[in-house]
Amino acid sequence: MILTVRAPGELTCGATVYRCALGRGGIGIKSGEGDGITPVGRFPLRTVFFRLDRLTMPKTSLETSVIQPRDGWCDDPAHQQYNKRVQLPFRASHEELWRRDGLYDVVVEIGYNDDPVIAGKGSAIFMHVAHGEYEPTEGCVALKRGDLLEVLKGCGPESQIEIIQPDP
Repeated sequence: MILTVRAPGELTCGATVYRCALGRGGIGIKSGEGDGITPVGRFPLRTVFFRLDRLTMPKTSLETSVIQPRDGWCDDPAHQQYNKRVQLPFRASHEELWRRDGLYDVVVEIGYNDDPVIAGKGSAIFMHVAHGEYEPTEGCVALKRGDLLEVLKGCGPESQIEIIQPDP
């Protein structure tokens, strides 16, 4: 399965088009950590992390992992664990995966900057639950929770997400 993402915020899965939120910097070549850009390219879908206290295991053939309260993701380019899942407390800069706002109730790790990891190229590029009325993300792709769960049903180990840069 290839998921296709286009500006201004559409994700195509098979014959279905879903509305999605993109990075506040739009789709493009990432200039660095924190630029808000959703990276252009084709990337594998890795692990689906989810909150077992908020939903049942998503129906998917992707690898799944339950988010625990101490789970985080390193976003410090100077740290050896950059762009990797970490355990809290964690001294370097990081995101918490156990969030109150529900954005990470289900979150898919997109295989961006992970093979190999390049310091400063960007981290924590996920597909996750959209906030409000599809408010911009920090570089991720975000869908309504029900839509994300529906998309995951067709995803497996060979699935990829292709993020297409808009024409100038």
